[in-house]
Amino acid sequence: MEINILHMYPDLLNLYGDRGNIIVLKKRCEWRGIKANILSFTKDKEQGLESADIIFLGGGSDREQEIIFSHIIKYKNVLKDLIEDSLVVLAICGGYQLLGEYYLDAYGNKIEGLGILNFYTKAEEGRLIGNILIETTLPIYPKTLVGFENHGGRTYHNYNTLGKVLKGFGNNGKDGKEGLVYKNLFGTYLHGPVLPKNPHFVDYLIKKALERKYKKEISLTPLNDKEEMLAHEKAKHLKR
Repeated sequence: MEINILHMYPDLLNLYGDRGNIIVLKKRCEWRGIKANILSFTKDKEQGLESADIIFLGGGSDREQEIIFSHIIKYKNVLKDLIEDSLVVLAICGGYQLLGEYYLDAYGNKIEGLGILNFYTKAEEGRLIGNILIETTLPIYPKTLVGFENHGGRTYHNYNTLGKVLKGFGNNGKDGKEGLVYKNLFGTYLHGPVLPKNPHFVDYLIKKALERKYKKEISLTPLNDKEEMLAHEKAKHLKR
């Protein structure tokens, strides 16, 4: 089997080690004998989104989001159609916010989002920083996901969430919810990067991508995750 992982704007959206998510996706495929092709999509080197089995959007600053928006807007309809067709998309922090209707910054300026989903983000006083632990809604085990968050924007929506906040802030620090799930799109504020310490989440993404591509149920070969899960367990007990 073979999988294409499209890393969008790696030169601009790469806060807090988000590039590590790509490495983990690739290695966990290769360890199973699945060929993983990493494709970079930048302003100067565009790729056809249709060739992707997984799209990854990392986190970036407000300024970088504005730069990207002016470029990615021409791909809005293609990306929206792919998401509706259950393409696997993992979007972190700024990449997550970019998929919504708009971001209202600290000065009251309205930064347009792609509007692929009906949600918004606005800057509020103070940043939400620290380790985060959530109980995920995904059908994976263990039921916990760990990460690190650092965001000034608060996101509000009525979609399904990635999980319930057990420790930390999540989408907005108020409703106890973290992230967003729509079909095979996963938005989250978990940096860290999020995937190395959550191998069960990585495998869920790979499985969903392969099932969409090959149109059959996929059972992934188990891996020895002893070290990864030790890191996961340790992160669960870190102070916020």
